[in-house]
Amino acid sequence: MLNPERIVYVNGHFLPESQATISIFDRGLLFADSVYEVNAVLQGKLLETAAHGQRLERSLRELGMAMPMTHTALLELQREIVQRNQLDQGMVYTQITRGVTPQRDFAVPQGLAPSVILFSMAKELINNPVATRGLKVLLVPDIRWQRRDIKTTALLAQSLAKQQALDAGMDEAWMVEKGFITEGTSNNAFIVKENKLITRQLSNEILHGITRASLLQIAHELNLVVEERPFTPEEAYQAQEAFISSAATFALPVIAIDGHNIGTGKPGMITQRLRAIYIEKALETAL
Repeated sequence: MLNPERIVYVNGHFLPESQATISIFDRGLLFADSVYEVNAVLQGKLLETAAHGQRLERSLRELGMAMPMTHTALLELQREIVQRNQLDQGMVYTQITRGVTPQRDFAVPQGLAPSVILFSMAKELINNPVATRGLKVLLVPDIRWQRRDIKTTALLAQSLAKQQALDAGMDEAWMVEKGFITEGTSNNAFIVKENKLITRQLSNEILHGITRASLLQIAHELNLVVEERPFTPEEAYQAQEAFISSAATFALPVIAIDGHNIGTGKPGMITQRLRAIYIEKALETAL
């Protein structure tokens, strides 16, 4: 029996993905003039909905766009996508573009009707084998634009960095700028050194990760010393532990960077504890 076709949402309509279309003059396609959010789904429930909704609205505001609907209405669409696709574990993606223009023009027009797109992806999140195996990371130059705090769909630089890591036989790339690690291709970067949890401070230079914020709160509750500051590749090489965070990964251990084993070369205890507590807390508040 063939698997049922995934149901997606495009501009007011739920329909099979093979029937989903969007104009070739949509500015999301032409200029990546669009933003997105990713909500993890566990046990058929969406995680951290309020924080993701607030960040989506902030990203839109930074680009001079308005939320096309209320947070409540968006949450209902996201829940409907979960239900229609019988999604137990995975992610729901929400993308909002500035809309369709009469012609291709760099000038940013006003008053366009935004395009709203939602789709789901099934994926094992809790029993992710990487949580016990660990990630190998390659350091690459950070060639992105200077507003990384806006979660736009302009992801070509990150895509190229990820592929560079895969081509080198590794799992992920961390990007380096002016001698300091900024973040991963789709995740925030952490190290543990002298039992201190270190991650870059919030600014326009990195994405303000929702999972990052939750993990830091858990770290404070565990009385871990947290330092929000830049760290160098050399510090990372010498760390006790390292890990990434994102909506879809929670916290995943990094066991090697540029061929340097991190700590014992195995997932660290602090990373594993933060991951376990995050999953427990996220499930308690999932919607």
